Amino acid sequence: MNCPASALLLTLTTFAAAAHADQANIAVAANFTGVMQTLEQKFEARGQHQLEVSYGSTGKLYTQISNGAPFDVFLAADNERPAKAEQDGLAVKGSQFTYAQGQLALWSLQPFSGDDLATALQADYAHLAIGNPKTAPYGLAAQQTLQHLHLWDSLQPRLVQGDNISQTYQFIATGNAEMGFVALSQVKDGKQAGHFIAIPGSDYQPILQDAVLLSHGASNQAAKDFIDYLKSDEAKAIIREAGYELN
Repeated sequence: MNCPASALLLTLTTFAAAAHADQANIAVAANFTGVMQTLEQKFEARGQHQLEVSYGSTGKLYTQISNGAPFDVFLAADNERPAKAEQDGLAVKGSQFTYAQGQLALWSLQPFSGDDLATALQADYAHLAIGNPKTAPYGLAAQQTLQHLHLWDSLQPRLVQGDNISQTYQFIATGNAEMGFVALSQVKDGKQAGHFIAIPGSDYQPILQDAVLLSHGASNQAAKDFIDYLKSDEAKAIIREAGYELN
């Protein structure tokens, strides 16, 4: 039976699209969730590749990568683990680069007592949420901020730790903690209820968020094209608008 020319053209077009639609598995630090969802949509809209994205704390994602998880690209919330991935032979040498610099904020659903950070932190409340400093770079930045203010020891009884910055955010959003340290990008767009204080960058070490092409993705064109997209002007504009700095 003869196939109509229009149907044949559609079949060939579909086949050609499928042949070029490679997929890349991307491991992404939890703080970058909202931005990554936008970047994923923009990237996939180009019609060439698909992304499968997994989110989590940088430390736990790195543990998964070390144990053989089939990720092609790693977007960390620090620069140490991508560097370690290269050193340990888990990533392509020379592929590491900084895609964003994070900023920290103190967030609460209720107004703060006083306008400055130290006063707010020493007010009458029960729980202060932070990310786990051992696995979440934003948690480490929160610890450094409290140490800078000489409040780390005195506030220990109030601290509740999330595995990652998304869980920390949820502690506050659900009222299980009256306030906590989150990524500025999670609260700056005004869509969230509550109040935030942007933390001066001088209070903690720079949160340099680096990406790296993992060895599993060395020959994956979708992975390499996504990294190129992450470096594009369009992607940088999206990242900057979300509340990150760019070098």
